[in-house]
Amino acid sequence: MNESLKGKDIEETTMYSIDAFEDSLVSSTLKEVCASLKEKGYNEINQIVGYIMSGDPGYISSHNDARTKMTSIERSTIIEVLLRNYVSKL
Repeated sequence: MNESLKGKDIEETTMYSIDAFEDSLVSSTLKEVCASLKEKGYNEINQIVGYIMSGDPGYISSHNDARTKMTSIERSTIIEVLLRNYVSKL
């Protein structure tokens, strides 16, 4: 028997949360992009805000594929995740 199924009711439905997936994806991407921007000497907050506000990927360095990683996620998704996490802490 698959170890991940051991002790679980086979009839139980597992719920999938797109919010949790998006949160994880955005979080890991932002961490990687911030690290790359810091390595290059940029203020990561200013650069990311510039990108989100303008849509110009030139705000994100290509160092360590940061630009590719950042542009692989819709800007609206990044804003949604950041706002959802901020509001949940109020």
